[in-house]
Amino acid sequence: MVSSKGIKVLIVDDSAIVRKIFTEELSKEPDIEVIGTASDPFIARDKIVKLKPDVITLDIEMPRMDGLTFLRKLMQHHPMPVIIVSSLTQKGSKLGLDALSLGALDVISKPDGSYSVGEMRKQLAEKIRGVTQINLDTVACRSRLPTIPTTQLLSAAKDRGNGKIIAIGASTGGTEAIKTVLVSMPTEAPAILVVQHMPAYFTASFAERLNRLCRIDVREAKDGDVLRRGIALVAPGNFHMLLKKSAHRYCIRIKSGPMVNHQRPSVDVLFKSVADHAAENAVGILLTGMGTDGADGLLQMKRSGARTIAQDEKSCVVFGMPKEAIKAGAVETVASLEQIAGCALKMI
Repeated sequence: MVSSKGIKVLIVDDSAIVRKIFTEELSKEPDIEVIGTASDPFIARDKIVKLKPDVITLDIEMPRMDGLTFLRKLMQHHPMPVIIVSSLTQKGSKLGLDALSLGALDVISKPDGSYSVGEMRKQLAEKIRGVTQINLDTVACRSRLPTIPTTQLLSAAKDRGNGKIIAIGASTGGTEAIKTVLVSMPTEAPAILVVQHMPAYFTASFAERLNRLCRIDVREAKDGDVLRRGIALVAPGNFHMLLKKSAHRYCIRIKSGPMVNHQRPSVDVLFKSVADHAAENAVGILLTGMGTDGADGLLQMKRSGARTIAQDEKSCVVFGMPKEAIKAGAVETVASLEQIAGCALKMI
């Protein structure tokens, strides 16, 4: 439980410079208190017991014990909110995804030339605030969710899937939620567009991992990609993804631009473009995540004639984005995570 003095954070990183920057930047937030730092997991273990932080930020590549091993032990013996801090590399992105599958709640990249310290502070502070709202029981059981039988849904997808689009948005807890939805999709599923709040490099690894698990093809979207049945396109990190219609086919535009709702890619940007170009031929799905991104876009989709679904509170890691969409009147159906794929295909 967060104290009245603010959210207590422990920073675990082998880099003294990173520990210093994170401490200084987070100390500028009035509701966040950095109560300590640790240069390796053994020191972190002792400080967790002594200082009782609400949240820890965790580097993956550290001496004496790597971050994944520590995370696995932590989640087994002392589960708590963990945000992964990783480098913007292919190796860092794969390790970050491993950490999310082990129970970490979110991932953020270390500042580099294209990602300023100021941007990092804003995003990290929001993530810290968000993960204090999590349902740890949901995190513990999320990897055990069943996939739905798709024999009957397959025929529905074959009969009515042409020209249809499913648009999915998610944030905190979304990597596992999206996996649950997509592995339930039959090979003849309608074209699927996915926005998951995630740094650059991570989305390519995320799409590759999903592609190995799913019957549909999953890959990171590229500018100009044409939509077709049986494929899911994941918005690349640090870029917005929009739906466009050219002649008689749908295609994708990838672009930069300002953050929307503090995010790039933004769910709202995708959903609003789907409302403009697909309207009643689309289904919008808003999954677990903190903040408000996606609520306005889902409402615009509903007003355009699209069908809309939000994940229910019980199965959400963070019931933020779906809650805001429900409050806005944007949601036609509220469903548990394991029911969402079936609901979407029936709506198609």
